[in-house]
Amino acid sequence: MLDLKLVQKDPDRVREALKDRQASADELDRFLVNDERRRKIQSQTDELKRRRKELTEEFAQAKRDGEIPSPALIQGLETIKEEIKKNDHELKGLEEESREILMGLPNIPHESTPVGASEEDNPVLEYWGEKPELDFEAKDHHDLGVALGGLDFERAARIAGARFAVTWGWASRMERALLNFMVDLHTSRNGYTEVTPPVIVNATALRGTGQLPKFADDLFQLNHKDYYLIPTAEVPVTNLHAGEVLEEADLPRAYASPTQCFRSEAGSYGKDTRGLIRQHQFSKVELVRFVKPEESYNELDKLRGHAESVLRELNLHYRVIALCTGDIGFSAAKTYDLEVWLPGQNAYREISSCSNFEDFQARRADIRYKPAGQKKSTYVHTLNGSGLAVGRTLVAVMEQYQQADGSIRVPEALQPYMGGLTVIEPKD
Repeated sequence: MLDLKLVQKDPDRVREALKDRQASADELDRFLVNDERRRKIQSQTDELKRRRKELTEEFAQAKRDGEIPSPALIQGLETIKEEIKKNDHELKGLEEESREILMGLPNIPHESTPVGASEEDNPVLEYWGEKPELDFEAKDHHDLGVALGGLDFERAARIAGARFAVTWGWASRMERALLNFMVDLHTSRNGYTEVTPPVIVNATALRGTGQLPKFADDLFQLNHKDYYLIPTAEVPVTNLHAGEVLEEADLPRAYASPTQCFRSEAGSYGKDTRGLIRQHQFSKVELVRFVKPEESYNELDKLRGHAESVLRELNLHYRVIALCTGDIGFSAAKTYDLEVWLPGQNAYREISSCSNFEDFQARRADIRYKPAGQKKSTYVHTLNGSGLAVGRTLVAVMEQYQQADGSIRVPEALQPYMGGLTVIEPKD
């Protein structure tokens, strides 16, 4: 959530940010009208309370003098009491409306976030590794997985519907191997604490990280009206410290969380319907960091490096892009995307987004820290990134490590997690 004082005192900055994001300023205008009304009512209420204090003193003085307060004085006090009550009720409604409007306004992009209208304007910052040069026609992971008996979309459709998959044998084992490999890497080398949160959260947690109220259609809501399946472990892990005041000595805090994630993909009709790229249910290792504000952009670079370390250990060719203002997420101030090369699709596809939310989520979830030697607490900055999306990493391994005979080599770093298996071979 944006700082209330910032929106009140510098609405032009917010308006410019909305313009850069290709977003409407209608809600900002509604907030400003609402806030002007609130200020007017508050001023009237303050004057009424001042007048009530004067009349109350007149009433008390009459009593002290042994006089009966005049009917006009009594009526005046009663009228002011009712007007204050009416104004307080309106003020409460205006304040609630202002907060709801603020909850729907996106974060202000950092000054280093490139200005652009869409993903077409995202600059490529760097490439890593050699792009696999295959001397045969590359297959996509769908055909490879089905031919090798590891992926089954037909049975998944019968069980659940579209955008689900069943993994068998080697594919199921490789998915588990990737998950364990990622968690081990982040906890043993990158300094994260492993945490396994609930995969069901309440609406308050989703509001805290920015999924509600803006993106309700992207969520799976349970019959219990306040329960939702998580779209990412970012939600429960960030909310581990909701309402808390952390000590400066405890920062940064870094958590790695392996979970199942669930997304309705409401806005992706017709996109990536083939294979594992855009599923309703998928595994992911999420990285979440709580940091001091002055260190958050150095911490973002560190977080990005941790996500990249998975791809490098697996020797997967990828590139890094910076999301522009028109493509950046609702809560983010700055985001790097890691895009892995998929020979079967002849394209780069996102496998991780690493974002700095600054204090946007911390304000919503009320996560603070107390700087050493200071009495007042202030908001932390929160960061998160995929480290990585397991299904998409499985896709990348399958496509980049495929061989002409339809087999798939197992990356060296993954072999210990696969019982020493080096090649997934077709069965006769």
